[in-house]
Amino acid sequence: SLTDDIPLTSQTNVIAELNKWKLSLIEHHKLQMREENEKHSTHVRQLSNEMENLKELVHTYEISIGRKDEVVITNLTQALERQKERTELMRKFTLWRIQHAKAKQEEYANRVADRQFRRALMKKVWAAWHSLSEEKWKEKAAKACQLRAENICIELTNDYETKIKELTATLEETKAEVLRLQIEREQYENTMRKAFMRGVCALNLEAMTVFQGK
Repeated sequence: SLTDDIPLTSQTNVIAELNKWKLSLIEHHKLQMREENEKHSTHVRQLSNEMENLKELVHTYEISIGRKDEVVITNLTQALERQKERTELMRKFTLWRIQHAKAKQEEYANRVADRQFRRALMKKVWAAWHSLSEEKWKEKAAKACQLRAENICIELTNDYETKIKELTATLEETKAEVLRLQIEREQYENTMRKAFMRGVCALNLEAMTVFQGK
């Protein structure tokens, strides 16, 4: 064989060199394994630290988003409360104006009725007095008084109708103002509701963007 031709000492040296080379390879492999394990452990620790940092960042974002939601809701609630108070004040003021207009209308109607009653009473007194006067004078006076009374009645009637028209116009304007305020309130509430929903959607989109970016 090939080893038979090699001296025993040379064989021993070769085997020893081979063993040394084998041990050297084993030690080198172990060293590489330890280095790789250390690198892997270091990388795992870094990933763990990054995960903890990301968890803290996510928690911070969640708190920040929660605070933003609370601020937006609080602001919207306060704005709605202020609008409700303003609408309530306008409603009370409008009701007062309507009641005031009705009171003025009733007062004016009472005055007109009182005037009509007094004129009717004056007519009765005048008729009684007129029956005691001379015939010709009674006829002239009666015609004059009748004409005067008719003129006064016409003036009072026109004045009454004018006042009634003014009060009716005021009442219609007040009703229109109440309707306008109600429409404005509904539009404002719809606008605030839409703004609130847009704010919530915007916050959700912002949160999703942040999470996706991270």
